[in-house]
Amino acid sequence: MQNSHSASYAAAGVDITAGYKAVELMKQHVARTLDAQCIGGLGGFGGLFAPDLAGMKEPVLISGTDGVGTKLRIAQYLDRHDTIGIDCVAMCVNDIICAGAKPLFFLDYIACGKNVPERIAAIVAGVAEGCVQAGCALIGGETAEHPGVMPADDYDLAGFTVGVVDKARILDNSTMAPGDVLIALPSSGVHSNGFSLVRKVFDLDARPEALDVYHEALGATLGEALLRPTCIYVKPVLALLDEVTVKGISHITGGGFFENIPRSLKAGCAARIQKADVRVPAIFGLIAGAGGIPERDMFNTFNMGVGMVLTVAEADAGRALDILKANGQDAYRLGSIVNGEGVELV
Repeated sequence: MQNSHSASYAAAGVDITAGYKAVELMKQHVARTLDAQCIGGLGGFGGLFAPDLAGMKEPVLISGTDGVGTKLRIAQYLDRHDTIGIDCVAMCVNDIICAGAKPLFFLDYIACGKNVPERIAAIVAGVAEGCVQAGCALIGGETAEHPGVMPADDYDLAGFTVGVVDKARILDNSTMAPGDVLIALPSSGVHSNGFSLVRKVFDLDARPEALDVYHEALGATLGEALLRPTCIYVKPVLALLDEVTVKGISHITGGGFFENIPRSLKAGCAARIQKADVRVPAIFGLIAGAGGIPERDMFNTFNMGVGMVLTVAEADAGRALDILKANGQDAYRLGSIVNGEGVELV
């Protein structure tokens, strides 16, 4: 590709040589995610993957795709781009483990106003770190310059993952019943949802300098607290699934408790949660206070400190907590299943 250069295309705003440089810079990061199941390398027209399906009777593929939303603006205002890729991976892989699936591989797509190779490589470094945390391979991706459509410093990031689960082990809530226990996996903060409201509350588009203000309650600047990457729960949850029957998993994203928890509930079952039991990080109190946001809206927009909710039988709850903690995942009892529908926050 050393002879590939189009002065005419560059004059139109697309520098294809910058794309080649970005690929060279990101190769070291991608290499961290590859294993024997990956065939070939970067630069082909598609990513090749030979899955190891040993031990599976009826392997079922599951896919998920998502982006990071307007959290990207926080990264751009702070000019820090090496963590936002973790968020992108997390939003995809955390979804597919709700079915009990192990993520196999990941691809990313970056659209930008101008390809700055070092910035693109930093974004992909975050994607690679997310893949390492999730135990999946980054087998490909795409970077596209959109001059005239996006400002030079703007970009968007989306991702796509494919996972696999044995058909007999796809999570099934048919045995869910009143008395079952809800287990919370804590979030690192806001994760990757609700940032349009966050930006409005703190007027960040007009005053991005507010991100640099240190808050004693946060023990960090506002920007540091908001940019913390989404937790990736794959490895501890998969370890739990090997030993305990989990009746339902909810990834708490946009829509908060009231939209996401019911997606894993059996008909006729409701999740009863004591508000006092929810470990709410200080960032959410800051958002609610600054924006005058009612409590129900907070729980219907943000994760409020709970990134994932698992449902297990009462008899399995203690063992489940022990297994999660042995695998490096903090967890605690959040509530219980009762007769009814939806979420009861009391």
